[in-house]
Amino acid sequence: MAGAAAQDTGPDALAGIAALPGVPEAVDAARAACEELRWHEAYRRRWRGVRAEATVRSARSSAALEGARVPLEVVRAMLVGAEPAGGQEHLIALGALRAGAHVERLMPDLGARGATRLPPFGQLVAGVHSAAAAGWLPDDQLGRLRLDEGPADLRGLGPAVAGPELAARLDLLGQVVRDTAAPALVVAAVTHGELLTLRPFAAGNGVVARAVARVLLTARGLDPTGSVVAEAAWAQAANPYLGAAAGFATGAPEGVARWVQVCAEAVVEGAGRARDIADAVLAGRLDGGRSDAGQG
Repeated sequence: MAGAAAQDTGPDALAGIAALPGVPEAVDAARAACEELRWHEAYRRRWRGVRAEATVRSARSSAALEGARVPLEVVRAMLVGAEPAGGQEHLIALGALRAGAHVERLMPDLGARGATRLPPFGQLVAGVHSAAAAGWLPDDQLGRLRLDEGPADLRGLGPAVAGPELAARLDLLGQVVRDTAAPALVVAAVTHGELLTLRPFAAGNGVVARAVARVLLTARGLDPTGSVVAEAAWAQAANPYLGAAAGFATGAPEGVARWVQVCAEAVVEGAGRARDIADAVLAGRLDGGRSDAGQG
């Protein structure tokens, strides 16, 4: 792996990353923000509504990072069955919404006991891609790893491996996610960064990476509410986000640490946006107090 392997100093491939300068503090900040969010009154009985609205806003922001800027009310209408009517941008937004709904179904209920069992990693990633790219990629490319061709997206992250090497790298990532005891923030950030680096599919890789990171944050216990809208921070600062991803892709310790910090900062901001959603749901509104002028 680009980032994790470079820091592998023992049996846990992510232990070195978790100890990099600035990373423990980033982990603590993200944990504190999510713990504070958890005690909002809306999560006592109306957490499903908060989570559903967070999925809409996460999808909208994720699509915006792919260049598909669609009004929030349009994405929300898609959630209840409205057909996309705005060309390719609306198809990408609908795909991001489907990917978000797909991972939302995999999240444990708030307050559920016992360990969360996600599908095997390869199956998880393929399922998210099939949801994300249906309708705007050919059916024979849905959930299928690239063979000889390069990816059509995220070209600024350097060359991408293909074929057997890609399959091996994705399998290694799955093993690391399965076996690591690193904090959830680190696991989600490394998975997110690796999927951006590998770009395993013909297109739609960014949406997949962000959706998989989102479900890992919930399944591994950092955000049990499943409502943190981390994508909004990245959508408002796309160039810094992609620059940090490029730094991660180098495998340099400084770049890897900075990427984890960027992910933590987005979780902290995303928890604030989740709180606004929770306020709105509790008050019987869907339009929270924070401005939606960006991509929240």
